[in-house]
Amino acid sequence: MTYKHILHCDIETKSSADIASTGAYKYAQDEDFGILLIAYAFDDDPVYVIDMKSFGTYDNRFFLALKDPDYLKVAHNSSFEWYCLNRAGYTTPLEQWQCTMAHALYCGYPASLEAAGKALGIRSDKQKLMTGKALIRYFCTPQKPTKTNGGRKWNEPHHDREKWELFKEYNAQDVEAEREIEHMLSRYPMPESEWELWRQDVRMNAYGARVDRKLIEGALYIDAVSNERLMDEARRLTGLDNPNSATQLLGWLESVGCPLPNLQKATVADALDTLTMPENVRRVLEIRQQLGKTSNKKYQAAADAVCDDDRVRGLIQYYAANRSGRYGGRLIQVQNLPRNYIGTLDVARKLVEAGNYDAVKMLYGNESDLLSQLIRTMFIPSEGRKLIVADFSAIEARVIAWLAREKWVNEVFSTHGKIYEATAAQMFHVPIETIAKGGENYDLRQKGKVATLALGYQGGTQALITMGALRMGLTEEELPEIVERWRNANKMITSLWYETEYAALDVVLSHIPKRIAKDRIEIAVEEDEWQRFMTIKLPSGRKLFYALPSIQENRFGKQAVHYYEVNGTTKKWEESSTYGGKLTENVVQSIARDCLTESIRRIEARGLDIVFHVHDEVVIDAPMDVTVDEICDLMSEPIPWAPGLVLKAAGFESNYYKKD
Repeated sequence: MTYKHILHCDIETKSSADIASTGAYKYAQDEDFGILLIAYAFDDDPVYVIDMKSFGTYDNRFFLALKDPDYLKVAHNSSFEWYCLNRAGYTTPLEQWQCTMAHALYCGYPASLEAAGKALGIRSDKQKLMTGKALIRYFCTPQKPTKTNGGRKWNEPHHDREKWELFKEYNAQDVEAEREIEHMLSRYPMPESEWELWRQDVRMNAYGARVDRKLIEGALYIDAVSNERLMDEARRLTGLDNPNSATQLLGWLESVGCPLPNLQKATVADALDTLTMPENVRRVLEIRQQLGKTSNKKYQAAADAVCDDDRVRGLIQYYAANRSGRYGGRLIQVQNLPRNYIGTLDVARKLVEAGNYDAVKMLYGNESDLLSQLIRTMFIPSEGRKLIVADFSAIEARVIAWLAREKWVNEVFSTHGKIYEATAAQMFHVPIETIAKGGENYDLRQKGKVATLALGYQGGTQALITMGALRMGLTEEELPEIVERWRNANKMITSLWYETEYAALDVVLSHIPKRIAKDRIEIAVEEDEWQRFMTIKLPSGRKLFYALPSIQENRFGKQAVHYYEVNGTTKKWEESSTYGGKLTENVVQSIARDCLTESIRRIEARGLDIVFHVHDEVVIDAPMDVTVDEICDLMSEPIPWAPGLVLKAAGFESNYYKKD
């Protein structure tokens, strides 16, 4: 749709809910929620601020424009503005909104207004002011009533006029920053198909996922009892005041002849697996493991975020991964939930719902591990519905084989689909029938499996180890041979790494676009007076953006493409380098993401409600008459922009979420 004008806006709000733990949706549903300030600007006009705490009259143009379909509404993280304005009674359709945060993420920039502005290099007078945090604490969060502040819960404008005027200036400057970002990013527009996906994400987050309050409350109770008893046992065994203190416990371990360098999860697990130690020391380390099970904190996260209607909203972040466009988890982090492996989930859930610690302890032993396994099951369908969970089978292996035209792999996926067995057969030149369970070469299946999972992106022996090769029973000595055999069996995939790397180097140097993978993707340099990117155009038409590309030596002394991104560890905007295998991984995971979003579109077009999705899996709050086969068929349909890509989905239905 073409709009005549743009309405830029930013709001400041108050609520008793802590938005960091509850999320924006519960925050806006709080009884104390209210809008304090609205800063806005039409197109390039001056910024105005509406003081919602003033009893005087104010310009009504903003509220009229909210309802006017000729105005495109734009804000940074605009799902917040959209939802809050609607909650406050200022109805505005989501279809008329766009978001500069989503656009920044699409172009490879950081998410926050401040970080995106700095990365884009916008003028200092257009950047976000740094005075905001203190002002937000003063006006937007409840205060502790004291004699000094007259026992009040909220600070009002008349309590500090100077701060209030500064708050309005801060609010207005956010619109200046957002508008400047929108101007710069407009040269690299997001496809309308991506805006549709952004809106779908907002709708999905606003719908929310229902959770089982009884299970959450029971789990928190059992966890508290368990922690108290474990601490008491650890005190008896060690004589320490606080055996959960790393300093105290490390000192005790050294005093009993079992020193450890640290108490990190991997260190403790390795010590329990490999070291001989007295039983009391072993038990103390086992207690340390149970007390350190951070996954159980997700129950508290759910309790903090659940709304009055038993739904948790805001679980998914659109375009969380710059390099692929994949989605991320928020609040409960559904993208990183522990697996369940016990066969008695129904019984376990009932015991936990009842808060029956003794029965849980007697039947399952390790109550902490049981609670961890039940985290998934706290997600339940709406009343009178069921959950349908479906995911793609071996999606990345299918995509990379399709992209590289690795004929034998594509044939496997077009027929029997046994990729681990087929890979082992190719690697070791034995009939695939002999690798089936009970066959004389069945032991080779593990090698085919770990190679398929680990080696597609130019990884070597360390990639196999990271993927668990040693835990599977393979020895370090045989890993180099597995790498060599896999690469020999997958020559087209191996060639794709180098083709991609050389093309990227050539394009960044020459600025001449290049099509590779038999014209399925295009690498180019795009720039204007302020920005420069290396872009990779995907088969779907979406682009990946690598900001400020250059050619420099990497840490191995080799010429490599460098670019700027948000460092996953430091969270800072920093220079990074890449290579053929990594670029291939970016492209493959991006295409896999686009396959998922095609399925999301189809499922939504069917009128069904997706409550969240995890990597290549969708979770649907489905009416009872919808079948698993129907969903899997939708996901397995051919994709127009990927002719020849064979997709397959499998799924199940349940009255709670789980790993089938």
